[in-house]
Amino acid sequence: MIFKNLFINIPLIIQDTAVIEGDMGMLWMLLSGILVFFMQAGFTLVESGMTSSKNAVNIAMKNLLDICVGSLTYWLVGYSLMYGDTSNGWFFWGGLFQGEGADLFFQTMFAATAATIVSGAIAGRTKFETYAIFTLVMTAIIYPISGGWQWQGSGWLTNLGFIDFAGSSIVHGVGGFAALVAAYMVGPRIGKFVNGEVQPIPGHNQVTATLGVFILWLGWFGFNGGSQLAWGGDDATGASTVVLVTNLAAAAGGLGALFTSWVYLKKSNLSMSLNGALAGLVSITAGCGNMTAPGAVMAGLIGGIIVVFSIEFIEKKLKIDDAIGAVSVHGIAGFWGTIVIGLWGVDGDKGIGLFNGGGISQLISQLIGATAYMVWAIILSFIVFSVLKYTIGLRVTEQEELQGLDISEHGSIAYPGKRERE
Repeated sequence: MIFKNLFINIPLIIQDTAVIEGDMGMLWMLLSGILVFFMQAGFTLVESGMTSSKNAVNIAMKNLLDICVGSLTYWLVGYSLMYGDTSNGWFFWGGLFQGEGADLFFQTMFAATAATIVSGAIAGRTKFETYAIFTLVMTAIIYPISGGWQWQGSGWLTNLGFIDFAGSSIVHGVGGFAALVAAYMVGPRIGKFVNGEVQPIPGHNQVTATLGVFILWLGWFGFNGGSQLAWGGDDATGASTVVLVTNLAAAAGGLGALFTSWVYLKKSNLSMSLNGALAGLVSITAGCGNMTAPGAVMAGLIGGIIVVFSIEFIEKKLKIDDAIGAVSVHGIAGFWGTIVIGLWGVDGDKGIGLFNGGGISQLISQLIGATAYMVWAIILSFIVFSVLKYTIGLRVTEQEELQGLDISEHGSIAYPGKRERE
């Protein structure tokens, strides 16, 4: 009788197992979305810690704005533009108020991240209403349309064979190159460049910035691991493997920047090392489902090295004031993290990268995709900021900037009773 009941109930047991696996997948996506949501706290701490204390409230307000505006605009229109059912490969639409449950929540956090990247680059001199309008456009239009090119499933980059597993270009490249345009058009902070020479404007709390990087590092396990859209999968793309290679790349990026700054700048620079860890995370984001552990270490290590020279080049040669290195961390490292798949990428047991027998075709696809996202972000951001420049303006007055945006824009300060020390 026991064996009879067992065999009778086998289909039910199998069915229940499938339901459990499906439920676990949704639970993992939900938990991953919560981790990515927590990244907003990390961005707040990094951006405020690396900039002046007189602008800390402004940084906090912008990060709060990102999640509030991003959640509503992406739900209203952004998700539809990204995952609509049209099939021309470039522009998608499925109607208003699309998406539901864990998937919409998870994807919303990515939209907010793309907007947040711009915040730190233009810290200390930008009008709050200007940033608010750009955030709305970024989360409703700029990010969703281009994201659909690959993640919708029938976009032109999908058909090209382009790979961006979790968004080195789709999220970070778009945000990073938008930040480049923003920093260039808003202009440098007062006192940043004097007689052509770069003047350091140190952040007010590097410990706060460090804590922020640890929070971002933690949140990235959900950012990349949740992009598996399930917990299971084969050994190459299972979420646990994705989390593993993400951690390895971050560690390698931090060390790469640490030793590079030690040799190049003669000091083991903390802010460079922190940005190196973030660059390592960005560098593995596109390929976290298509890289071996050694490949992830190489991607992160080189990303950490690149970010040091990129920050120096943008500041000293281009004379663009990126207050926290956002362009280098997200834009330049995002580009690198996208094309590295064409060098060391794998698809299961098969090599698809140039250096492991895959030929050059994947590298070409990755270069086309990374370039497309860079050009899209630069052109669209230039249009939006140009309109804002000649309407409401981009930056606060000189007096307001010197006083601090906390008081001039929000009427409060982050540290009452303490004098501002530059």
